[in-house]
Amino acid sequence: MATLRDIRSRITGVQSTQKITKAMKMVAAAKLRRAQEAIITARPYAAKISMFLNHLITNEQKAVNPFLVHREEANVLVVIITADRGLCGTFNSNLIKEAVQLIDGELKPKGKNVSLYCIGKKGYEYFNKRKYQIVGHRVGLFNKLRFDSAKSISNEMIQSFLSRQFDSVHIVYNEFKNVASQKVNRVQYLPIPSVDDKQSQSHETDYIFEKDQSSIFESILPQYLNSQLWRFFLESQASEFGAQMTAMENATTNAGELIKTLQIKYNKERQAAITTEILEIVSGANALKK
Repeated sequence: MATLRDIRSRITGVQSTQKITKAMKMVAAAKLRRAQEAIITARPYAAKISMFLNHLITNEQKAVNPFLVHREEANVLVVIITADRGLCGTFNSNLIKEAVQLIDGELKPKGKNVSLYCIGKKGYEYFNKRKYQIVGHRVGLFNKLRFDSAKSISNEMIQSFLSRQFDSVHIVYNEFKNVASQKVNRVQYLPIPSVDDKQSQSHETDYIFEKDQSSIFESILPQYLNSQLWRFFLESQASEFGAQMTAMENATTNAGELIKTLQIKYNKERQAAITTEILEIVSGANALKK
């Protein structure tokens, strides 16, 4: 049975932990506000440049442009965007689970050679420990996230794709919905997925191009690819802060409930000890009278 000192010591320990989780929640909330502003700003640009690029694509380009031609997928690169740290609920585990399903459940059974590019420490540690084929990784990217980092990684993937080292590039990341909700997404980054006819017709607009359409397409394409990867990074960062904030809030609440339970136990043990002492005193007094 735990002594009063043990219970009191445990209450103190849980109270200290509660202070830490509460502070971490406040830090995550402050970071989340900035991350939300960044993703809200980036989404319209990414959507607009995507729509404009689809207007520029011609049937001739679909047949000859290396970024648009879908070739047989013998070698596939899967980019996995996780966090560098834990303490963010199921943020990393759900994403890794989706990546494993894509790699081992869909790509490898079809005879495809799969390589990984891990963004974030958690994903790299998981897949490296299990001997997956990792061709590159970045750790600490989200400590100070910059557009130049996204541009550099995007250029790496583009060069690998154009040199036919990989026939397609897929990205698995967390999309930010709200503070308490993130959605694991997987998208084909290269070659650029074709837009279905219904979607194309719904945005059908006549444009007058000062230069030829192909030249504008070639100049817009790198910006499109860079902006898409940048948006994925921003989505992942906002999702991580939201997940961390929710996890720390739950941890703080659970710590409070545990403190209440331990306090009740402490009071019961203390009352039992007092009752035992009173009984011993009464018994001693009665013995002296006899």
